Amino acid sequence: MTGRAVVEVERLTRRFGSEVAVRDVSLAVGQGEFVTLLGPSGCGKTTTLRCIAGLDRPDEGEIRIAGEVVASAERRIQRPPEARNIGMVFQSYAVWPHMTVFDNVAYGLRVRRMGRSEIQDRTTKTLDRLGLGHLAARYVTHLSGGQRQRVALARAIVYNPRVILFDEPLSNLDAKLREQMRIELVRLQHEVGITSVYVTHDQTEALVMSDRVVVMDRGAIQQTGDPRTLYSRPANAFVASFLGTANLLEGRLLGVTGDLCEVEIPIGSAGPPLRLRAAGGRGAAPGQRIVLSVRPEDLSLHRERPDHASSGNVMHGTVIDTVYLGSFLDCQVQVGTHEVKVQIDHYEQLAPGQRVSLTFEPDHGLCLTN
Repeated sequence: MTGRAVVEVERLTRRFGSEVAVRDVSLAVGQGEFVTLLGPSGCGKTTTLRCIAGLDRPDEGEIRIAGEVVASAERRIQRPPEARNIGMVFQSYAVWPHMTVFDNVAYGLRVRRMGRSEIQDRTTKTLDRLGLGHLAARYVTHLSGGQRQRVALARAIVYNPRVILFDEPLSNLDAKLREQMRIELVRLQHEVGITSVYVTHDQTEALVMSDRVVVMDRGAIQQTGDPRTLYSRPANAFVASFLGTANLLEGRLLGVTGDLCEVEIPIGSAGPPLRLRAAGGRGAAPGQRIVLSVRPEDLSLHRERPDHASSGNVMHGTVIDTVYLGSFLDCQVQVGTHEVKVQIDHYEQLAPGQRVSLTFEPDHGLCLTN
């Protein structure tokens, strides 16, 4: 977290009948920080955002915005959304079709009873900043999806809220426009410096846009960190598999030497267990169950068996299939009972049934104990 905390969530729990949607969630978002809540459907990320917004009431815990308690189950405090000085951008845009672009953006200022000249000035500057000035008099029904999303964003920032909450705002856009809007949102967030909490299930959005990512599953936080740390050093198998693609090989720990652990990975009747070395494993005991995580892009594929691999991390297998994905080939290799994915150069030609070897450096793998 950078700067003082603008949003503070402590021990948040939200139930719907017997179902616990959010379980004991605590997080803090610093001034000007862009934090993303990432996870699959039903993980609790949207419920957490709705509690911050005041659209949902916590069953336990407390929420503070800029030091002010806006929700507390124990103290029976629940300030309405309009009293929290927040902006919200929704998946469905939520713009008013009977209003012009200018009136949509100016609406929040009029509700706050600002003077006419200030409304004119703020709205015009905000529209210009988002490239919408030439559309001010147009009705939103005549806009594209990307333009409507810009209107929704302009409406959210025009009154200088303490924090902006984004609920999967780009999910209705096509792939190319979504990529453009990611760049625009990051640029605008850096330019304005406004604190942002963003909800998505899209891993690429989370990695590209965020200062920090909060990975959630089954109502609880699994790991929090910057995108590079989460990708390269996931805390558990769920984070490794959800954030990108990972080969997860189950086995047992043989021992730990320095920063490396040695693991044994059974491969069934195909041969003796693999003995591989990788980072991690600190605090684990020999014989303990371990999951070895290695990313497809960190594996090297060899048509011939390596004469010598300094790393010692060699796996022999058979090509199952290859999928052309433009910049690389996604190749599946059967290693005993395991299907291992590897990314190789798109010029390579491999045939199903072909025997190959896979290698990786120890520091490119990670031993996970949970």
